[in-house]
Amino acid sequence: MTKARLLRLSVVLVSIFMILLIIVYWDNVGTAHFYLHTSFSRPHSPGAIPGITAGEDWEALPDVDEFLAKLLSSNLKQNSSSPRKTEQLLIQGSSKPAVSNLEENVRGYDWSTHNDRNSLDQEKLQIERQRTLREFCANSSFTFPTKERSFDDIPNYELNHLIVDDRHGIIYCYVPKVACTNWKRVMIVLSESLLDQGVPYRNPLDIPREHVHNTSTHLTFNKFWRRYGKFSRHLMKIKLKKYTKFLFVRDPFVRLISAFRSKFELENEEFYRRFAIPMLKLYSNHTNLPTSVSEAFGAGLKVTFSDFIQYLLDPRTEKMAPFNEHWRQVYRLCHPCQIDYDFIGKLETLDEDAAYLLQLLKVDRLLRFPPSYRNRTASSWEDNWFAKIPLAWRQQLYKLYEADFVLFGYPKPENLLKD
Repeated sequence: MTKARLLRLSVVLVSIFMILLIIVYWDNVGTAHFYLHTSFSRPHSPGAIPGITAGEDWEALPDVDEFLAKLLSSNLKQNSSSPRKTEQLLIQGSSKPAVSNLEENVRGYDWSTHNDRNSLDQEKLQIERQRTLREFCANSSFTFPTKERSFDDIPNYELNHLIVDDRHGIIYCYVPKVACTNWKRVMIVLSESLLDQGVPYRNPLDIPREHVHNTSTHLTFNKFWRRYGKFSRHLMKIKLKKYTKFLFVRDPFVRLISAFRSKFELENEEFYRRFAIPMLKLYSNHTNLPTSVSEAFGAGLKVTFSDFIQYLLDPRTEKMAPFNEHWRQVYRLCHPCQIDYDFIGKLETLDEDAAYLLQLLKVDRLLRFPPSYRNRTASSWEDNWFAKIPLAWRQQLYKLYEADFVLFGYPKPENLLKD
C-alpha cells in the first residue's frame, strides 16, 4: 500500500516537473521571461494597463489552465529586474533612426510630426471600433465563413499570424499590406528575438527586411504545438486572456490595390512563378511564357489588375490553395470573432494610432514607430483602378471581402457597386 502511494506521488512530481520544463523552455525564438499584462478594461483610460502581480486573484479557469497561469505568475518576481535593464539599453540612440535599407531609401519616409493634424480622441475611437466589431460578431443575421466556429476549432496553421512578445505581454496579429513590416520590427525590438553582433536591436529601422519576414524570427501561436504539445491550447488561452492583443486593418479594396502593385508591378520572382504565370495562361491566353520575371517584363508580359480580380473571383483558386496572405481576408488571418482584440488600429490613421498604442503599452520610451511612407496607396485611387473592372465583378468582389468592410467599420463603396 505504501509503495503504491509513493509511486503515485512520484508520478505527480514528475508530471509537475515536466510541465515546468515545458513552460520555461524556448526553442530558438523569444525569451524565457514571462511578463503578463491584463487585457484592457473597456472603456479604456490612457495608460491604464495594470500588470499582474504574484498572488493576484485570477478568474476561474480549467484546472490545467489555472495551474499554468499560477506558474507563469510565479515567475514574474524572479524576472522583475530585466525590464529595467532592457529599458536603459533601448532608450539610447538617436531620436531619428538612420535609414539604412535600400528599399526604405527609395520609397522615402515622411518624418513630419503632423502637428497640424486634428488630434483624434483615441479612447472614444477605440471604443467605437471595438463596439462595431463585437456587434457584428454577435449579429446572427450577418454571416460569413468560419464566423461561428470557436477558438478551439481554428487549426494551428491558421494561427501563424499571431506574434507573441512574452517580455511585455503583447500579441500582434499581422496583416500584410497594413504596415506589417514595421510592426514586426517593433515586435522584434520589444521581444529581443533578434541580435545584432550579440546585442538586441534597439532601432526598428535597423532591422533588415529579410530578417523581419523570416518566420524563425518570431514566436507565433502556430509554433506552440511544437514547443508545448498538448498544453499549447491552454497556454494560448491564458495569453489571449492576459496579454494585450492588437491588429491593424485597412480599406479592403485599397489593400488589394496595394498587394497588386507590390507583387505584380514590381519584379518578384516568387510571385511571378507561383501566381503570375497561371494568371497569364488562364485569363490572358498566353502560352510558352518565360520562366523568369525579368524576361517576362522585358517582353511586356505583365499581369493586369483585371487578371488579378478574375483570379480572386475564380472558384478554382480556393480549391487549389487558400488565398495568399497578401490578399487573404483579415477575418481569416486574425479571427476577430474568436479573439477579443484590445486595440484595433487602421492604416488610414496609422501615425496617431501607433503613437497612442505604444503609449498604452508603456513602451513609448523604448522606441518610436517608424514613419509612414510618403507614397502610400491612397483610397482616392479606387475609382481609377476599378474603372475597367466590370460592375458584376466589383459586386462579387465586395461580397468576397464584405466581412472585412463590415467588421472594421469601412463604408460600403457604393460608387463602385452601382452603374
